[in-house]
Amino acid sequence: MRFDDVLGTVRTIDLASPSAAQAAWRQIVDLVGRGRVPADDWALTTLRDIRERVPVAARAASARALYGAATPAALVRLLATDDLAVAAPILRFAVLDDAEWTDLLPALSPAGRAVLRHRRDLSASVIRALESFGSVDFVLSGDVASTDEPAAAQPAPEPEPAATIPPESGPFVSLGAIAKSLPIVAEARRRRENDNEAPVAEGGVFRIADVVARIEAFQKRKDEAPNVAPTARVPVREGFRFETDPTGTIRWVDGTAREAILGTTIATPARPAQPGVDGIAAGAFRRRARFADVHLVVGGAGEAAGRWLMTAIPLFDSASGRFTGYRGSARRPERHEGPATPARPAPAADSLRQLVHELRTPTNAIAGFSEMIECEMLGPVEPVYRDQAATMRDDAHRLLAAIDDVDVAARVVGGALPLDPEPIAVAPLLHRLAGDLHLLAEARGAPVPVIADDLTVLADARALDRIVSRLLGAAIGAAMMDEEIAVHADAEAGGRIAISVTRPHAFDAYPGDRILSVDDEESPASLLGIGFSLRLVRNLARALGGAFDIGDRAMTLHLPAADDGAIGHTASS
Repeated sequence: MRFDDVLGTVRTIDLASPSAAQAAWRQIVDLVGRGRVPADDWALTTLRDIRERVPVAARAASARALYGAATPAALVRLLATDDLAVAAPILRFAVLDDAEWTDLLPALSPAGRAVLRHRRDLSASVIRALESFGSVDFVLSGDVASTDEPAAAQPAPEPEPAATIPPESGPFVSLGAIAKSLPIVAEARRRRENDNEAPVAEGGVFRIADVVARIEAFQKRKDEAPNVAPTARVPVREGFRFETDPTGTIRWVDGTAREAILGTTIATPARPAQPGVDGIAAGAFRRRARFADVHLVVGGAGEAAGRWLMTAIPLFDSASGRFTGYRGSARRPERHEGPATPARPAPAADSLRQLVHELRTPTNAIAGFSEMIECEMLGPVEPVYRDQAATMRDDAHRLLAAIDDVDVAARVVGGALPLDPEPIAVAPLLHRLAGDLHLLAEARGAPVPVIADDLTVLADARALDRIVSRLLGAAIGAAMMDEEIAVHADAEAGGRIAISVTRPHAFDAYPGDRILSVDDEESPASLLGIGFSLRLVRNLARALGGAFDIGDRAMTLHLPAADDGAIGHTASS
């Protein structure tokens, strides 16, 4: 007879320390949210008691992790009445009946009800109940109304939920959820639905190669689309007024399109070349001081896009003296103050690099914990669990290698790959990388002879390692039993060196360079497929000032020799 004693284990946890409280919060929310234990008084009371000791980021990650689960109404109420960062995810996907929604609406904040207004799957009765709160949700709060200026008569904007997953994703966010949140992937999926294309993957599995394929298909369609002259010019506004809340987030805008400005914070300076405010506004916010002519950059291509100069004063409640935010105005810079050109939207490569960042942290955590279990650093472990931990560690390292490949590919496309060329001896490099792949070669039964003279190339060491290892891995991974994959390095005319690898017979089904369009996730050489690996080889070779050719008998890298001058320090696609 088997039973689930996880809840009994949670009950024995000493909740005195913050780390124990955070661990208990995650476990109770997961157990109750997925129906493994009932939403009884003990579970809900414990969550309320420890909520203030659990960081908002951890509570928000637990709420996002319940996506797709049949979360009980009691737990939905507890999370939906929390901070907006915690409430917004659960309100976006929670499934309740009409009576439960109607009972929950009065307990929600205006921002929480605004999240529900963006859902399209609620029944007519729930929508009518939401509309009944319009007179309450669409006015400014009393704190703002009590200030000196008559701006309280202006209608408050409807808060808009964030369009992307917050940076504190935690290890519980799935790859599909992160990938689907990217604007470039969402647009590709929308076009696929309009064009009646095939599903993303069989069985509903959202694969890494499908993400890459969708991005490339979208970019190709965009590049091939004819340049149509715009029928109407987007007007450029010369000024607007704004107000922030006590956290420095802009909540009200008048005078221009508000969508691109609402939600911008003056409390944190923007990163270089990114939309946002400069450090002067952030410093003034910390001192609750006025500021004048600080720079604001608004991304996109609408009427509000471009550079602004902001001036604002702090506001305080007349009765309590409590800080309530800033009120001010913004104007376009004069000619001597710099151009007012719209900021460039973030390219698709930046979004892909954001995806890589979100994936690397939880994968590193999985690899680290599996190694700790395998080495019994947390206590004695049965052999079967140590074997499973070793498998998890190996899989995590393979996934990290794939994540690094995606990161490098995004940097190459975005022209942001730093290169430090230096002379590198070819023969030792080839022998070392062929030795690193000897296990794969033995498993495939493919000998890998290396024939290289005393040659030296001028290249970045890490980039060259990645190029040759991915090329050898793709060839060996596709080799048949006893098929020889020979590696040759020879000097060429024009100050170049050719590194050729035997083309395996499995590639014969794809004449020419059609193998570049093949993405097979079952490849033993790469989780991203042979096609992706070879495209990465081609792009990196170009970044190093070389080329990559796929012939009938061999795949050849053409790289500059060490005595052929220097190459640039920044790659371009």
